Amino acid sequence: MLLEFIRGNTAPAPVPFVPEITLFQADEPIALWEKTEELGAEQPPPFWAFAWAGGQALARHVIDHPDLVSGRSVLDLATGSGLVAVAAAVAGARPVTANDIDPYSLAATTANAIANDVEVRTLEADILDTDDEYGVVLAGDVFYSREMAARVLPFLRRAAGRGSLVLVGDPGRAYLPDSGLIERAVHDIPVPVSLESVPTRRTKVWQLVNR
Repeated sequence: MLLEFIRGNTAPAPVPFVPEITLFQADEPIALWEKTEELGAEQPPPFWAFAWAGGQALARHVIDHPDLVSGRSVLDLATGSGLVAVAAAVAGARPVTANDIDPYSLAATTANAIANDVEVRTLEADILDTDDEYGVVLAGDVFYSREMAARVLPFLRRAAGRGSLVLVGDPGRAYLPDSGLIERAVHDIPVPVSLESVPTRRTKVWQLVNR
């Protein structure tokens, strides 16, 4: 049922800044938003139907620098569409785990992994209070709210403290931390004007360290 909803309300298309990857994406965000609201008041917005700037930058970085993830275990935190997880798998990461609390997100991730002929594990859970070990932790566009940042940042810093490579893609969201970040790349990312109010977002890839 979930896969049918994803495939019935989105269409496969290349990601603007990562054309090597095809995602099931929505053409009209408002209409899809309304459809997901009909599924129930508790249903999160369909973040999984769009290639957000932070995820695009992070996916581009991973594909351009496969040595960062190749042969290593990878966690894509708050995966959304699964774009970053798919990019990690394309770059040779093994195994790749895509995590989210939204089952529709993980269904989209499965559809997108199949579309790109890669293997991605899905994990539906709130893992932010856990300490599982991964070689690399990737987080695209996770600092969009105060509440989310307050929970994500300690998780990421703990992962960095255990020796994980932690990379964050962020287009200047309000709650990006102001310390413990090392800039790794800068890109101007094409984004849907209907979502971001601008055609591009200056987006950075950061390495987060435990300090």
